[in-house]
Amino acid sequence: MIALGVHEIAGIAADDIRAFADQAGPGEDVLLVVHPDRAPASALAPLLRRDDKPGFVVTDMRDVDAFVPSGIELPDSPLYFVTGVDRGDHMSNWSPEEALPALTEAGRTPLALAEGIHWVLQQPAVLERNLCFMTIGSRLRKANGALDARTPAIWISNGTGRDGRERRNAPKVGWCWWGNRHTWLGFASTTGRESR
Repeated sequence: MIALGVHEIAGIAADDIRAFADQAGPGEDVLLVVHPDRAPASALAPLLRRDDKPGFVVTDMRDVDAFVPSGIELPDSPLYFVTGVDRGDHMSNWSPEEALPALTEAGRTPLALAEGIHWVLQQPAVLERNLCFMTIGSRLRKANGALDARTPAIWISNGTGRDGRERRNAPKVGWCWWGNRHTWLGFASTTGRESR
């Protein structure tokens, strides 16, 4: 994260991030996240890399930073840990509408978009072709109070349409409809979040 300059985006000293990371302890399976208020998705997405290609946000999601945590509570801290992260491959071909109650029943909460981006930044191998994931813990509330039907996801571009051929195989932050199913998208989730 420091090598990528995430600390500069967030306005947090590199030593503070190192000190916080040390709290995790050796061998502990946790993900370190900068709160999205400090490092929004629009600033993090270009830091993603795959085959030396930078990540990007789809052109019809210019409002990406308005997709905020919904139905989940993030720690009130600039840095926090996410535990027990799972890509949700077993839920491929489920709609977000179907997946959310199943995750809740299993005692899990969906990842927020920024958390999903942090996961791919720290463990790029988690983003595999045909095994990508949605981050339905982030939603956009419209002016009338209703939730936007788009739900954020992170996958790999095929370089078609508005993505452009030059973006083939690049990490892509995009969206899918709340009621639609996709065979290649699971639902990333966590067992908990803590600021220690």
